[in-house]
Amino acid sequence: MAGEGEFDFIRTRLAPLTRGHPAALDLADDAAVLTPAPGCQLVVASDMLVGGVHFLDTDPPEVVAERCVRSNLSDLAAMGAEPLGYLSSIAWPRNLAQAWREGFVDGLASAQQAFALSLLGGDTTAGPGPLTISLTMLGQLPAGTALLRRGARPGDDVWVSGSIGDARLGLEIARGAMPADPFLLERYRRPSPRLALGQALRGPATACLDISDGLMADAGHIAQVSGVRLELQAARVPFSPPARAWLAGQGPDGLVSLVCGGDDYELLFCAAPAQREELAALAARLDVPLTRIGAAAEGQGAVLRDAAGAVIETGAGGFTHF
Repeated sequence: MAGEGEFDFIRTRLAPLTRGHPAALDLADDAAVLTPAPGCQLVVASDMLVGGVHFLDTDPPEVVAERCVRSNLSDLAAMGAEPLGYLSSIAWPRNLAQAWREGFVDGLASAQQAFALSLLGGDTTAGPGPLTISLTMLGQLPAGTALLRRGARPGDDVWVSGSIGDARLGLEIARGAMPADPFLLERYRRPSPRLALGQALRGPATACLDISDGLMADAGHIAQVSGVRLELQAARVPFSPPARAWLAGQGPDGLVSLVCGGDDYELLFCAAPAQREELAALAARLDVPLTRIGAAAEGQGAVLRDAAGAVIETGAGGFTHF
């Protein structure tokens, strides 16, 4: 994408995604100029997604774009931030069809409309592949209120939003390894970042993150940074009706695959028991299920226990890059 082709693409396809945001400067300069609201701090989150690793080579371009935006927005949700905009840097494979690039931009536009988001800048280049997409999300929140992974204390409750494992099954459907189920496939293709929930958890939550690597792996991240052990109860983990139906035909490995599958993009957080009524009211107000699945204790790591109290072996607990 060199020469006029690159700049025409920026002018005709990417510039409209700025939606006239003044910080983008019409994508005519080398950087964006952004001013946060008075008394606010910036929250900056950057993720890289690689074809064949973070999305399937067979995923439609619109789906790839939506997954990129929505999964990155989930990082802002986990911090309790309000989105301000994003920057996009893409290395297109040289043999990628123009129609695929066009479809990708259509997917960006769809995600932007869903979350009132604007493109503020970035970069495009071409190479031998694979397709590599890096999005940098910019958000803001009142100074000193960011949700962090540290802060969980022994005695805190452990909560999770939504349901676990749907995206894991949706991925198998996308691969052609399971019968089609529109709900599960959509949960994989278009995750729902819990932005309103994250902002409402500023104050009630003592620690928070979004579940990207898998429930058990991400519970371990909170445990490590907070210096506690998270004791999770398998019977309390929330599953959607399609996931429960799938589990009914599986052995013990089925449960482990769902709690370690990743790509849920739900919020996992800790809060003092005194917050239970407030969190129940919050769940009703936002129409987001919140389930208390365990507690923090003295110790280290994260464990999943069955109804008899025995530890269920979950291995690494989820996805790792190395």
